[in-house]
Amino acid sequence: MNPVELIIKKRNGCTLSREEIEEFITGFLLGEVPDYQMAAFLMAVYYEGMGPEETAHLTNVMLRSGKTIDLSSIPARKIDKHSTGGVGDKVSLILAPMVAACGIAVPMISGRALGHTGGTLDKLESIPGFRTELSIEEFRNILRETLVVLAGQTSEIAPADRRMYALRDVTGTIESVPLIAGSIMSKKLAEGLDGLVLDVKTGCGAFMEKESDAIALAEALIAIGRSAGKEVIAFVTGMDQPLGMTIGNWCEVVEALECLKGKNVPDLMEVTYVLGGAMVFLGGGASSITQGIERCRSAIWSGQAYEIFLRLVERQGGDAAMLRDVHAYPVAGARREVRAERSGYLTAFATKRIGFLAVAMGAGRRKMEDVLDPLAGIILAHKIGDWVSSGDLLATIVCGREDLAEIGAREFSHCLTITDVPPPQQSYVRAVVDKDGTRPWRTPEIY
Repeated sequence: MNPVELIIKKRNGCTLSREEIEEFITGFLLGEVPDYQMAAFLMAVYYEGMGPEETAHLTNVMLRSGKTIDLSSIPARKIDKHSTGGVGDKVSLILAPMVAACGIAVPMISGRALGHTGGTLDKLESIPGFRTELSIEEFRNILRETLVVLAGQTSEIAPADRRMYALRDVTGTIESVPLIAGSIMSKKLAEGLDGLVLDVKTGCGAFMEKESDAIALAEALIAIGRSAGKEVIAFVTGMDQPLGMTIGNWCEVVEALECLKGKNVPDLMEVTYVLGGAMVFLGGGASSITQGIERCRSAIWSGQAYEIFLRLVERQGGDAAMLRDVHAYPVAGARREVRAERSGYLTAFATKRIGFLAVAMGAGRRKMEDVLDPLAGIILAHKIGDWVSSGDLLATIVCGREDLAEIGAREFSHCLTITDVPPPQQSYVRAVVDKDGTRPWRTPEIY
């Protein structure tokens, strides 16, 4: 195989065979295809796309580049969830222990910050001592003991995806249906799952800004999952504003803890309950998604989900005492308040811009080797639709450096729109995609 010829072939819009994709990716893992040629290949795929068969071949090659996890010794059904990435998306921290409290095993392999979006692993690693790098045996043992495990890819699981994922983050090749689908499904199929629930984001803060593109991605993911014999349900959810009230790793952990204790953050908890209800349904713990939502609400209000999260943190080496008393955590050295310059309705956030602002403050990576500031973040005081008066607090910027806090506050003030007319109401969960097709979703009144 000549890597340059294959790159040119894809650049020119040609279809690649399974053998060509396999040789190229295998060469990349062996060091025969350097990073710059893989980056060129990713850019060619970004612009020219891949057909369904190519995407399936890509997924299968990445899956077979490493080991799969045998979870047959765990009697509970194994159901995971994956999000395509958003700003302020701390759903997994609440959802995983919540679903485990309903008796469903949740083997979750998560990712790091990608582009303007946050990463579940980065949030977890803001907890002192928390280990996300686990061997397959550790992964299996923790799941058996607690019914939930939150870990990253090891060198054993889909190593091709792990290296390609890191390159996509820093080469502007994230927003590609085949690359996203292959990345998600190669990891998930390696987990030994029985079923999967997907949260496909749409809106100005999502990789797929158009709802039609988000639905196309959801349908591609469903097709790959079904071809592998897995039950898959996808929801299309809004990302026109940050999810919840916080952006930034430790900030989001604190908000997740509050929600596990029963706090209702409407957009965050609706998305969490709907995804969780679907997971409980696929896991056989409920006869419908609606009944699954009811069980998830009980898991929160009983305190079981919170206790399982603390046990999980301890089991993965984290300091659970720090979670019981978050005030013991170090305090950000710099804080700036952003206040409204006029009265009116908050009608829009420049959500992607806010995500990149958080990255610039240290909550994400610009380069693969960047070290994160776990304290860097943005704490919102209002959401879309709220009326604010001139001088009201809109957000608090926190991080470790005074200069970055100053820049962050100044930049954030340009990331929202206040008008005299209230914005139209939009659903947080907009559509569901499953084996029966795509249709609008309406969250049941029990929520």
